[in-house]
Amino acid sequence: MKAKITIARELKAGNIDRRIFGSFIEHLGRAVYGGIYEPGHPLADEDGFRKDVIELINQLNVPVVRYPGGNFVSGYRWEDGIGPVESRPKRLDLAWGTTEPNLVGTNEFMKWCKKAGTSPMMAVNLGTRGPEDARRLVEYCNHPGGSALSDLRVSHGYKEPWGVKLWCLGNEMDGPWQMGAKTALEYGRTALEASKLMKWTDNSIETVLCGSSSRQMNTFGDWEATTLDIAYDSIDYVSLHQYYGNHSKDTASFLAKSLEFDDFIYSVICICDYIKAKKRSKKTINLSFDEWNVWYHSNGTPFEKWSTAPAQLEDIYNFEDALLVACMLITLLRHADRVKIACLAQLVNVIAPIFTENGGGSFRQTIFYPFEQMSNHAKGYAIRPIIESDKYDCKEFTDVPYLESVVSYDEENGEMAVFCVNRSLDEEMQLDISLLDFEGYKPIAFDSMDGYGVNEENTFNCEKVCMHSNPLPDSDGKYVTAKLKPLSFNVIRFKK
Repeated sequence: MKAKITIARELKAGNIDRRIFGSFIEHLGRAVYGGIYEPGHPLADEDGFRKDVIELINQLNVPVVRYPGGNFVSGYRWEDGIGPVESRPKRLDLAWGTTEPNLVGTNEFMKWCKKAGTSPMMAVNLGTRGPEDARRLVEYCNHPGGSALSDLRVSHGYKEPWGVKLWCLGNEMDGPWQMGAKTALEYGRTALEASKLMKWTDNSIETVLCGSSSRQMNTFGDWEATTLDIAYDSIDYVSLHQYYGNHSKDTASFLAKSLEFDDFIYSVICICDYIKAKKRSKKTINLSFDEWNVWYHSNGTPFEKWSTAPAQLEDIYNFEDALLVACMLITLLRHADRVKIACLAQLVNVIAPIFTENGGGSFRQTIFYPFEQMSNHAKGYAIRPIIESDKYDCKEFTDVPYLESVVSYDEENGEMAVFCVNRSLDEEMQLDISLLDFEGYKPIAFDSMDGYGVNEENTFNCEKVCMHSNPLPDSDGKYVTAKLKPLSFNVIRFKK
């Protein structure tokens, strides 16, 4: 099978915002306790944070982490997580049916962010609480001093403000599972007032409006249009959430779900621009895809209700999961003009690329590798190449290209990277790459993830499903020819 991509500077999609490679830590399962935080662990630092986990997060090069939820935030009292740890209350978390000890709160998370080389994306509770409570948290985090809440932070041992720049206005507020769920009108008004008060407290921040909980919701579309119509002038981004699974064990359909992912993004862009036109506004609302991943392996896993940090939503990922994650990352980059923030949900243990054992080791799941490759090598701006590829039909989709691809170009450093997935279950692909205006660019690396069974997984003792290097593809300066194995994720890097 043959395929071709044509790469040219004028095919630029948009500048790549580093925050597109963000992630998410929620007070859910073992994401916090046993994940990033485990005092007494042999590799815990002086603050109880696991250094082995931080090292793996550094490999992923995550620029922003959303916190503390998720469904958890819609019932969270942020005041429970500040001040002396020994006097903090234990609370029932109605979102996940557990007990929250509040050993980690706002200041601990901010300290962890600095250690992990990332930035916080804070969510506020607009479910059981409202605009004033959200504004108060901004004051506590960001005001330098001289006010009641900033001075309270100082009294807790943190003289310098945290300077949190990115704030989520609640979470999935159209979902009936959400504490304090709202109609679009109710949420739009609440979000507008919260964003106003938060920005009046600190005019340097950006806010993210909750979009519908997923494309499958009956509220989708009308929710975005209604809430944007109300809050458009005060907010900066609208959020999207989407998870995919393969319960039917149909690999061909599973790997095609990134087409639906692409359509979802395009649909929300259209709604944003409709409201922009309706308002005759010069302001463009961009997208924050702040929850996305594969999630289905752990659905229905039992745990003891009201326990603390039980094993919840601990998907163990296989090879085909990694291929879909690669396709979804490619799709996000193809929309780099409008998708400026994205958060792989989540970061540790809970549907995550990093998995740990309490008191023990850690390992990189299969989905770790495509994220690591693209986070570290997709720089500059994204190019939507012209793709010529055969297509296939499957149970859920028609006209699915065998080849999924995007290109990043870092003009400053003279570097380019081609990311591509061969969806074919059994046929090798000869990929011809035409470099129209990249004279002098030569391949310097060709790495791939291929040759594994779709259900193969990694474990603590064996990270066998990973990237490996290949001989450089043939090149004459204008054309490059590479062989892509069946069911493969591939990265071909160029240097001038």
